Amino acid sequence: MKAEELIEENNKKRTQLTKENLKYYEDMLVYIRLSFSKSEQETEEVLSELLDHLLQAQAEGKTAEEVFGNDPKQYTNDIIGELPKMMTKEQIQFFAMLCLYYLAASTFFSGFLTLFFYYVLGKGKWAEAYHIGSVLLQVIVSIPIAFFLLYVIIYYLRWSCFKGINKILEFIILWIYSALSLGIFMLVIYLIPDFGPVVTMPVYVLLLIGIVLYAAARITRASI
Repeated sequence: MKAEELIEENNKKRTQLTKENLKYYEDMLVYIRLSFSKSEQETEEVLSELLDHLLQAQAEGKTAEEVFGNDPKQYTNDIIGELPKMMTKEQIQFFAMLCLYYLAASTFFSGFLTLFFYYVLGKGKWAEAYHIGSVLLQVIVSIPIAFFLLYVIIYYLRWSCFKGINKILEFIILWIYSALSLGIFMLVIYLIPDFGPVVTMPVYVLLLIGIVLYAAARITRASI
């Protein structure tokens, strides 16, 4: 069974867990999945085995703590240590997939917001002039920034596992972080000057480009 199929099956099976066992298992799941240097296929197979084991134990009246112990972080670290790492080819494909997802999202929402302002708020233009040099430089600069911001959020999410942080506080933290991240990208766009050949095209083309990039990211993911 492929990784995507295992994920879908896992999502369905988790609904059978009690509230206490679900919280315990989902912390393990997030912590393990965010070890992104590991093989996704092997990771999902292990998570599926852990879930089946927990469901069987739950049917016998046991809790997740009784099954996996009272130190889930150490338990999951031991599991992660045994998981094989991605091969170099897989790492390159994984990096390419993330880049494509990022470019797809940024391109699509840029076009969507521009069209929203134009048709709903009556501001902006339905066609924009784009300086090719500026666009390429924005992409080159923004990708490492995006990966850094992604690394920070992954680090935080892994740190927060097993800690029982208040959901409202966590939402506020993530909201502030998202706002700061957006501000950084807007600053990058603002600071890069216009240069290079100019291409004028309808803004809806950005939506099409975003969809094509998303499809390319899906194809890349399927090949990993």
